[in-house]
Amino acid sequence: MAQNTDILDRVMGAAPVIPVLIVEDPAKAVPMARALVRGGLPAIEITLRTPRALEAIRAVAAEVEGAMVGAGTVLDAFQYDEAVAAGATFVVSPGATGALIEAASGHDVPLLPGAATASEVMRLLEAGYSRLKLFPAEAVGGANLLKSLASPLPAARFCPTGGITEKSASTYLALPNVVCVGGSWIAGADAIASGDWAGIEARARLAAALS
Repeated sequence: MAQNTDILDRVMGAAPVIPVLIVEDPAKAVPMARALVRGGLPAIEITLRTPRALEAIRAVAAEVEGAMVGAGTVLDAFQYDEAVAAGATFVVSPGATGALIEAASGHDVPLLPGAATASEVMRLLEAGYSRLKLFPAEAVGGANLLKSLASPLPAARFCPTGGITEKSASTYLALPNVVCVGGSWIAGADAIASGDWAGIEARARLAAALS
């Protein structure tokens, strides 16, 4: 089954930035997500890098009106199934394997797979995937790489993630093949741990206004 671009277009087009979040304490997830939504960033990626990340996804999916919560750093079919069961709206991976693409074909919840080279983009396009994550964006060439890919691979649309900051985001967003960027600066681990919801909301408002 080809990529469900309808859902991903809603997710990627909801705001210029998708916050990429590492959540240690699920109790913090709901107020954090509400702050992001109030600030204008409804698409939220919670990475599966902590033991209780699925609990955080489940809480946001159940309790935060207006949020589109996704599961990030999904590496295999088992994690994919767990993310869907937790209520994820979309699934994000740093790369793409045949097994992961096969797992995605069994779900309506779409996969945003990672790519870092022209060959990887071409293989994903052949598999029916045109909405992609460039990762790790800054390390593999960043905006210059995306500029180079735009003309020969015009069907690919990207959410670059990895090393992008508030200052560099606009450079990416100005590119014709970039729909949004992923960033962790809006809600860093310290801000989440300390419950700085006002600060997170304020940074979300600034990010939502980027172009």
